[in-house]
Amino acid sequence: MACGMVRGMASSKEPKRVIEPGATLGMLGGGQLGRMFTQAAKKLGYRVHVFCPEPNGPAAQVADEHTRAGYDDLDAVSRFAQSVAAVTYEFENVPAATAEVCETHAPVRPGKHVLHVAQNRAREKNTLAGHGIPVTPFVAVESEEALRAAIEQLGCPAVLKTSGGGYDGKGQRVLHSAAEAPYAWADLNGVPCVLETMIDFEQEVSVVAARGLDGDIKTYGPIANSHRHHILDVSVVPSGATKDVEDAALRIAREVMEKLDVVGVLCVEFFQVRPGTPAFDTHGPMLVNELAPRPHNSGHLTIEAHMCSQFEQQVRAVCGLPLGDATLKSPAAMANLLGDLWPPPTPESASGGAKPSESGKNEPPWSRIENETNLHLHLYGKAQARPGRKMGHLTALARTPHEALRDAVEARARLALPWGVAPD
Repeated sequence: MACGMVRGMASSKEPKRVIEPGATLGMLGGGQLGRMFTQAAKKLGYRVHVFCPEPNGPAAQVADEHTRAGYDDLDAVSRFAQSVAAVTYEFENVPAATAEVCETHAPVRPGKHVLHVAQNRAREKNTLAGHGIPVTPFVAVESEEALRAAIEQLGCPAVLKTSGGGYDGKGQRVLHSAAEAPYAWADLNGVPCVLETMIDFEQEVSVVAARGLDGDIKTYGPIANSHRHHILDVSVVPSGATKDVEDAALRIAREVMEKLDVVGVLCVEFFQVRPGTPAFDTHGPMLVNELAPRPHNSGHLTIEAHMCSQFEQQVRAVCGLPLGDATLKSPAAMANLLGDLWPPPTPESASGGAKPSESGKNEPPWSRIENETNLHLHLYGKAQARPGRKMGHLTALARTPHEALRDAVEARARLALPWGVAPD
């Protein structure tokens, strides 16, 4: 099966207080993940208070309350935390001081100890390796000299990544030879980094996992992911891997949840290692690439494809409720809709079928997919479309993963024409 579940070996150290429906939950962050969390929370009878600096972001549009302030405004953070029964978040770079202030007034789930690990690649990899969890071979580097020594140790090709920050391929450089070291180091502004061995992998997969206060764990996936220009392009479940390989990913994801004492939702991103390579012989079929202590883009398909979505699980875990049924209902594929699909504001785009929205921007021709009963369109309410910006996603359900992937990609291509974005 594409989803699994297990009773945790050890319960969380947090108190087992259930937050009943009717309470207000706090969300740090105002983007699409916060929006979908809010929508799931409301279905379960909760109110949501969003904290973010943006005036009318995706989450604030659907929330019951919105505090507009910077994450470094600790007085505002304190007032926010006092108004809610629990706090969660949609991005892992929540400032440590913000999380600490929140924890003085309400439980933060996942806790700040999970944030501390996930906010720094070197810390994350050292922590996971210390728990015996297979990670990409790496060396932490804090100087150009240390980078040269790391290249001697790991060899090339390798990937240099900043230890802090970075997403969707930002803060990364591929090194093909030691001669590129000074340029890569300068390009990343000489900040602390990790150098990782370039892995020969069959595909990238993710497992989204939820863990409750009682230690119960439910998992989604493995989900197979493809990227374009370092941004997630399409995801599909089941992944197509053999049962033994999928079981290895699920086992590792459960270990991560237990070892880090996660209460909430966390995504484990993996490289599915190619058999016969040194990495496979040493570490097995799955290497952890990185963690995201929140719902994940690849898990958006769980809204339609599973009995209980990743966002409902986040609500349930945060509130101390029993976790929901994560059973897969149907093979599914998710295709991201980036701002590149939105036509430019010209007469030519309007003649191609695009219509101005209430905000004044031209929209893709949604009518081209509106009669497709197996397609599910999600738009995030972002006012401005930009190339590379995640504006929404499409999920396709089908008899097989291949058919779901085909349907999602072809539907997106119909939305893209005639302004020139072609299918793969």
